[in-house]
Amino acid sequence: QLQLVESGGGLVQPGGSLRLSCARSGFTLDDYAIAWFRQAPGKEREGVSCISKSGGSIDYARSVKGRFTAWRDLVNRTVILQMNNLKPEDTAVYYCAAHYEYYYRCPLTPVYDYWGQGIQVTVSS
Repeated sequence: QLQLVESGGGLVQPGGSLRLSCARSGFTLDDYAIAWFRQAPGKEREGVSCISKSGGSIDYARSVKGRFTAWRDLVNRTVILQMNNLKPEDTAVYYCAAHYEYYYRCPLTPVYDYWGQGIQVTVSS
């Protein structure tokens, strides 16, 4: 069973930045497509960003494009979501998810097989 662990969440003021990390306990994520999702209270889970298994395709939701950046940290074998210029509407529980396929492209729909437990991000003054 693949276990994913998110870290780096917390409370930040509007305009601030946070960096989320997704790791697989004891193993690499190199063989998986990885996506970030978020869910705010009373709302559906929303795809934020994804990196294809090959790493050649990285996609973002329109609401975060230009503010969020995702990449694979090859040294630490984790996946990073850098979130800049955060807004109150970015407040949500953020999840990373993994799928063994999706080599060339990756979906921003919740069709992934493995999920982390989620981590809270709160943007508030």
